[in-house]
Amino acid sequence: MADTETAVTLARAQFAFTVMFHFVFPSFSIGLASYLAVLEGLWLRTGRTVYLGLFRFWLKIFAIAFAMGVVSGIVMSYQFGTNWAVFSDKAGGIIGPLMGYEVLTAFFLEAGFLGVMLFGMGRVGPRLHFTATLLVAVGTLFSAFWIVSANSWMHTPVGFAMNGSGQFVPLDWWRIVFNPSFPYRLVHTVLGAYLTTSLIVGAVGAWHLLRNSRDDHARTMFSMAMWMVVVVAPLQAFAGDTQGLNTLEHEPAKVMAMEGHYESHPHGAPLYLFGIPDQKAGRLRYAVGLPKVSSLILRHDPDAALAGLDTVPRRDWPPVPIVFWSFRVMVGLGLLMIALGGIGLIARARGRLWSSRWLHRFAVAMGPAGTIAVLAGWTTTEVGRQPFTVYGLLRTSDSVSPLAAPAVAASLAAFALVYFVVFGAGIWYILHLMSRLPEPGGHAADAGLTGPIRSTGITCAPAVLATSGGNPHDL
Repeated sequence: MADTETAVTLARAQFAFTVMFHFVFPSFSIGLASYLAVLEGLWLRTGRTVYLGLFRFWLKIFAIAFAMGVVSGIVMSYQFGTNWAVFSDKAGGIIGPLMGYEVLTAFFLEAGFLGVMLFGMGRVGPRLHFTATLLVAVGTLFSAFWIVSANSWMHTPVGFAMNGSGQFVPLDWWRIVFNPSFPYRLVHTVLGAYLTTSLIVGAVGAWHLLRNSRDDHARTMFSMAMWMVVVVAPLQAFAGDTQGLNTLEHEPAKVMAMEGHYESHPHGAPLYLFGIPDQKAGRLRYAVGLPKVSSLILRHDPDAALAGLDTVPRRDWPPVPIVFWSFRVMVGLGLLMIALGGIGLIARARGRLWSSRWLHRFAVAMGPAGTIAVLAGWTTTEVGRQPFTVYGLLRTSDSVSPLAAPAVAASLAAFALVYFVVFGAGIWYILHLMSRLPEPGGHAADAGLTGPIRSTGITCAPAVLATSGGNPHDL
């Protein structure tokens, strides 16, 4: 029994490790693909070479991040067969088609137009190249759609029946795809990706502004990023609140763990800011909270009753300490993002957006915040679903393959070694690329801006369409 429990824990740790590495790249590339489409559209519309320079600068980074995301995602799919064969057998009739739809729509769309986007400038017309960039961006959003749908169904399973073998059989695909938690989680995930990208872009722009506050590329990307942060960060807070209300309805034990509510509160529940969850004793030690604020947030009534984990069988409790702290990391970083956007807006109004060095240092420090926040949010969501893989219906301990703990430990160690070496090198190279901006005016000669052409219906500089020559090192 002890060996089986160890094998389950190691299998969970292995999947968590690979997912967290993988999630770093899509959370960046989803937003970056849309940013590239905006940059190319602005260049074609205005003819300003600063947009072309930034497009080519971020295109190289996108290609590397996209490739690492694909490779790390493939590894995860194998674990469904090696470590989670029972889950695949029981839930494969629903999860399998949803993953297949992601391949048929998102992956085929991305694969079909990514080559044109990366190497087509100068080989195809401006309309087609811009269309390819747009379709790659749309493909990344389709990917998020199907992956979040499949994952959301595991949290709020509907539209199925159980056969005699204990397998989930689909009955209503519309209800399965658009399950109760899906819309809220999709919005929260996509906004998180956009925030992640804008914070990274803003950090790179701020880094270069600290070195040269007059660089046009740095000014442009920092300004665009700060506009994105000031708009999206408050929207993300609202989206997170609506998702929390949805979670309270469908996965109440998760919200109890997030709030640290081991005990029920019949006359208004406090919002605990800090504390030390004691899972064994079933209490939050050294709690610091605001009276009745949790009831106000979750029920919009300060005196509303909120149930605690004392109403849930102990065997169904999620690991409260992990959920409690990961939730606070996510929320704390979200508040810092809102603060960054607000300070940036004030600096813009005062004409100090490009000269405020302490703002630039703050933006650089916030560069990884989006990535950390999405990982903390993923941890809150997935660990909070425990001890189930399909909430309330299929336990994690009943989903794992019949593997020995030493075998899982060996594969986990191998994954850790390879991932840190390979993806560590990839991340280092991305950071190296970020450290070198295009030279000011470096594309003006290539662009040959003797006047825009309009024969295609799009304002553009004619000679710039031939600058890459299909060589990836020239992008």
